[in-house]
Amino acid sequence: MSERTLRGRAVIAGVGETPYYKHGKAPDDEFKLALIAVLEACRDAGIDPREVDGFASYGGDRSEATRLAAALGIRELRFSNMHWGGGGGGVCAAVGNAAAAVHSGMADCVIAFRSLAQGQFRRYGRGAAAETVSGEDAFLAPYGLMSPAQRFAMKITRFMAEHGIRHEALRAIALASYHHAQNNPRAVMRGRPLDAATYDASRWIVEPFHRLYDCCMENDGAAAVLVVPAERAHDLAQKPAYLLGAAQGGHYRSAAPVHNAPLYASSHFTTVAHNLYAMAKLGPADLDVVQAYENFTGGVLMSLVEHGLVRPEEANDFLVPENLLAPTGRMPLNTSGGNLAECYMHGLEMVIEGVRQLRGTACNQVPGASTVLVIGGPMVTPVSSLILGTEAAL
Repeated sequence: MSERTLRGRAVIAGVGETPYYKHGKAPDDEFKLALIAVLEACRDAGIDPREVDGFASYGGDRSEATRLAAALGIRELRFSNMHWGGGGGGVCAAVGNAAAAVHSGMADCVIAFRSLAQGQFRRYGRGAAAETVSGEDAFLAPYGLMSPAQRFAMKITRFMAEHGIRHEALRAIALASYHHAQNNPRAVMRGRPLDAATYDASRWIVEPFHRLYDCCMENDGAAAVLVVPAERAHDLAQKPAYLLGAAQGGHYRSAAPVHNAPLYASSHFTTVAHNLYAMAKLGPADLDVVQAYENFTGGVLMSLVEHGLVRPEEANDFLVPENLLAPTGRMPLNTSGGNLAECYMHGLEMVIEGVRQLRGTACNQVPGASTVLVIGGPMVTPVSSLILGTEAAL
């Protein structure tokens, strides 16, 4: 029996995205934005859109596969998949699911995508008005604990207190993202640089989060990647990015309600990271670039620790801007600007940046990059991670 793995069995052949807009400001409806991103990914790969036969998404994307297939003139829809869970925890899972589909033979050409137009629907992340609440919210909302920032701040504060991690570590993550965005023409925060003094002087949202510098943006747009079997890698218009590892899920009772998980101060990657490295046959020291989903900077901190990229007792010394900046940093982080400063397209733009790093076409290129780690939305559940690499990394 052959080894059960996705390592080297699928490639990202093309990437596509729309311009990114402030929430509610997209000139097109959500479905059209999705179509634009899909067509751009096909054009980038040099593949006829009618060859697409599958779609994978996450975060409850409203652009349904059957409708996309009809609009694109797809000859046959063979695969449609939605990853459970809110936010960006499923971004890497969607790419992994697309790879699983093409490797298994369920489909040959699968798009993983995310689309968002908040002027057409309610603002993402804002709770609907209701006279009653149920489930976990019934134990939290009466005490004023309603927003993601409030809920996640408690986990991060516990983690930082347990390990003696100073707030400067979070500041370094934010500064790195804003620094990289200044060289990225796609970045929403290009032209709005951030320095330490401005960060420190900004108001609190909820400790330990300063203003919006520690919190992801809210944006509209769409992004897509096209996944095909590795056998097609040498026939593509662009240099392929091989999937080396993909993992999703969570550790024991990671979804325990009402802040009652046994491992409370966690980003939920303890088992996911282990499974990821096992599939990729790589370890933290083998990674050239890291794209870590910032719903909040503290989530990045915990994700880096749980992926073995930094030890908690070393975080204060290691997480400084010079170590996180491309091209020369020891661990170039969020090299397009990430969710904080490029765009919050629920992390799929970070997958695209990973592909660009491997192609050698990134705005903040890391010389000779052959492996990229992408970490999905921390602290939600389930979460997911992805390792991409060049052919030489196989």
